[in-house]
Amino acid sequence: MLWIPGVDEIPLSILDASKNGLISVAVKNVGEATRTLHSKRVGDLIGVRGPFGNNFTIKGKRLLMVGGGTGIAPLLFLIKQMVRRAAKATFIIGAKTKDELLFINELEKLGKKRVQFFTSTEDGTCGITGLCTEPLEEMLAKEQFSTVYVCGPERMIFKVFELTQRHRTPLQASLERFMRCGIGLCGSCVIGKYRVCKDGPVFTTQQLKEMTGEFGFFKRDRYGRKAELD
Repeated sequence: MLWIPGVDEIPLSILDASKNGLISVAVKNVGEATRTLHSKRVGDLIGVRGPFGNNFTIKGKRLLMVGGGTGIAPLLFLIKQMVRRAAKATFIIGAKTKDELLFINELEKLGKKRVQFFTSTEDGTCGITGLCTEPLEEMLAKEQFSTVYVCGPERMIFKVFELTQRHRTPLQASLERFMRCGIGLCGSCVIGKYRVCKDGPVFTTQQLKEMTGEFGFFKRDRYGRKAELD
């Protein structure tokens, strides 16, 4: 949880962590809090709480990741851990247009270390034209993966969930919800019987099945009211 004094506190995924204790995050400029954070200079005061919640678990040696938009960030951190453990990984990243494909250079470097990656854009400006779930469906039909990992827009995650169900492939999905406290007290991030900040943000196939009716369809606003996903 990252606090911008006088403005707000927001939940962020860790992009990287170095041995000297330096933590990195990726922040998209989308509102007042992130806009203020983008204007900060070296030495300005911010606050940090956490880390909270759970994490991805590396299971197996043949792994597949699907990242959409800013959901690429936490998966990049994960894939670096996979490389260190000598796991073989395939990474599909997608965005609306080429300019929104994040961390391409870093992924290309990892491509020399047991990582194969594919890009897709909805407007066809880079890689495969269409949604990143389209190449995923073809890959799942051709090859057996130990685990699939996904982070990004929830409608995309729901489609990945459906595909992995069809091909009986274990899934770990990182969900995003409105979070206030980060420790499971306020209930603003509830989905089904789970609190995303405390029980998640990473959920397994079985847990996602238990969110039927909400996962992939509804979110909650800052007042706790249900609203349709964008």
